Amino acid sequence: MWWLAFVFHEMAFGLLSVFLPLYIVSIGGSLVDFGFMSMFAVLATIPSSFLWGYACEKEGRYRRYILLSFLSLAIILYLFTLTVDVKLLTFLYVLLWFFHVAHEPPRNVLIAEFYTREEWEKAFAWYRGFTEIGLFAGLLAGFFMAVFNFSVVLTLLVCSGLHVLAFALSLVFVWDPLLIIERRLVTIERSVDLTLKGASALSRLSSGVWMELKVDNIKAFCIGFTLFSLATNILFTPMAIILSSKLGYVEGMVFALFAANSVGGIIGYFMTMRSYPDINAEKSVICRVALFRGLLSLLLITSTYVSILRTFVVGIVLFLLGFLYALFAVYTIALSMELLPKEKVGAYNAMEGLGRACGSLMGPLIAEKFGFQQVFLTSGITFIAAYLAFKVFR
Repeated sequence: MWWLAFVFHEMAFGLLSVFLPLYIVSIGGSLVDFGFMSMFAVLATIPSSFLWGYACEKEGRYRRYILLSFLSLAIILYLFTLTVDVKLLTFLYVLLWFFHVAHEPPRNVLIAEFYTREEWEKAFAWYRGFTEIGLFAGLLAGFFMAVFNFSVVLTLLVCSGLHVLAFALSLVFVWDPLLIIERRLVTIERSVDLTLKGASALSRLSSGVWMELKVDNIKAFCIGFTLFSLATNILFTPMAIILSSKLGYVEGMVFALFAANSVGGIIGYFMTMRSYPDINAEKSVICRVALFRGLLSLLLITSTYVSILRTFVVGIVLFLLGFLYALFAVYTIALSMELLPKEKVGAYNAMEGLGRACGSLMGPLIAEKFGFQQVFLTSGITFIAAYLAFKVFR
């Protein structure tokens, strides 16, 4: 039941993800304005990821940071209704993301501690799947609100109210675990496993048989993960504006196309729950996902040369991008909880934030200066670069 609060949070952010860029353009802002707005917001998440991750691990208290996050988001989204100044909205958006990150490291820790290592993938997939349903519901709500011409103030109040509800549900259902032990056991198991492999290698070497002792290349994993986040935000930060201003879709259709992306994610998350790959299989899936996302990004270029099938092509590609991201998100979260040391759990969000910050500015800047075809091309190439980094990690 404690996941229910996060479903309502994702509903609000699903609605906001499409509404906000279109709103910024409607009040006189540009693609680059929204790019800077997104970049500054994501940059704020990098130190805050370490801050919130370190703080919750140091105290061994997680619930309070989740409550702080949801209550702060509700207040800040209400403040959005009081101004139409782009600079002030940028400041509020940065503040929004600073407190948004406060719930992410403790959430990951709670999932990791409530389940054994063998259940992590299933637990993360279950969480992601249900919260993705919330995001889809938010996009669906955005579609109907656009069709029936809901006011800007009412839309923002809905987002704020959903976070009040998330806060209330967290207050009732979210509790700290009695013992923090599962990740410590995983760390011990990894150390013992590496020691056994080393002993086995020495034994075989003394018998004249060479055996390579392989240690995970964590730097390659970090680089690949950051590049993947970079490519994702290059593609998706300006996507709503590209669909609206460049491809001519009305606001309701933009919400519908993003909903197709969310449906792909829902299916991907629930399919992930049905399989239990080992760590080597997870690495292989991550590699293939990065490669296929790159190819799909390049395929979007063809949407500029077709008219009759354009909506179908864009919808299918967004659906597949969502499906692939679901696999990537589950396996990388599980791996990060195993690879990253205690009190550095926020590094996962910080790496993601670094890529997202650069991508949030690059995407709109490339779209405005060079055209949206170049956005698809740059994103595709960056995904392929992430694939190469993950190949090294394997």
